[in-house]
Amino acid sequence: MFRYLLLLSLTLPSAGWAVAQTPAPAKPALAVAVTQPRGDVLPVRVSANGDIAAWQEASIGTETGGLRLLAVLADVGDRVKKGQELARFASETVAADLAEARASLNQSRAALAEAESEARRTRELRAEGFVSEQRVIQADTAEQAARARVEAQQALLAGRESRMAQTRVLAPDDGVIAARSASVGAVPGAGQELFRLIRRGRLEWRAEVAAADLSRLAPGQGAQVTLADGSRIAGKVRRLAPTVEAATRNGLVYVDLPAPGSARAGMFARGEIEIGQIRTLTLPQDALVLRDGYAYVLRVGADNRVQLTKVETGRRGGDRVEIRAGLDASARVVAAGGAFLADGDLVRVVSPARP
Repeated sequence: MFRYLLLLSLTLPSAGWAVAQTPAPAKPALAVAVTQPRGDVLPVRVSANGDIAAWQEASIGTETGGLRLLAVLADVGDRVKKGQELARFASETVAADLAEARASLNQSRAALAEAESEARRTRELRAEGFVSEQRVIQADTAEQAARARVEAQQALLAGRESRMAQTRVLAPDDGVIAARSASVGAVPGAGQELFRLIRRGRLEWRAEVAAADLSRLAPGQGAQVTLADGSRIAGKVRRLAPTVEAATRNGLVYVDLPAPGSARAGMFARGEIEIGQIRTLTLPQDALVLRDGYAYVLRVGADNRVQLTKVETGRRGGDRVEIRAGLDASARVVAAGGAFLADGDLVRVVSPARP
């Protein structure tokens, strides 16, 4: 009996030591959802910077000088229609000159009528032999001179009427007044600019594109322009400049902005021009982990341990990011929360991989 108890006392500690040496099961560091790369069609874009400018500007001035501005009827920012009166000059002196020209024309027409009658009577008398041929020639010459004076007075009247029309400054096209230098009481000289008009209110984005990308652009391609306040405007490429700036090696691309919104001429904007589409693998942006300036994903293995995998990213489309290299379509990666995991951590998958 004593031997049995002694033997039992010697064997029990060793059994307890063996139980203590059994490793405890590992616990998952985090419960995660997993996802897989998805085949998506992403647009291919060319990035550029440039200024917002007027599509075309019209300089509106006066064709006559020496007249006083009586009224200015438009101001900066006003939308005007073609033919709308923008300013008016004092027209008293022009009206007096016009009346004088009309009176002179009527006088010349009366003289012409008298000369025509005289020439007709002279030709009748010559046929009866009462006057000489020389007298007929003189009457015809007087008739021609009277007709020439009428034509000269008609030209003078047309000039005075044109000057009268120039006392009203009219808009040459629909548009928006961009600048105004006219002021009431001023006496501008002939040809001086009074207004500047953005024709039809159209704006364009003049994008500076690297020479290497110009060959991939063509009229009709779509563009997205981003203003300084973050608002985005849709546009379309209208034409490409035929030359490249020698100093910068950039070429201008003119992008029409049909609905400019809050854009104003002179603003700086950045944007992208869409040149096509490409099919590629993408991941949600939340699946990427940025470390030391590189992009990584946490790849989930068959044993539910994560492996830090470096990937090469590319274009973005919404919340999806292109994966150019480093991952295949069958890989399972942590969908979100990868920043809280380290390489080799055990995780618990709470959702199946999504194709």
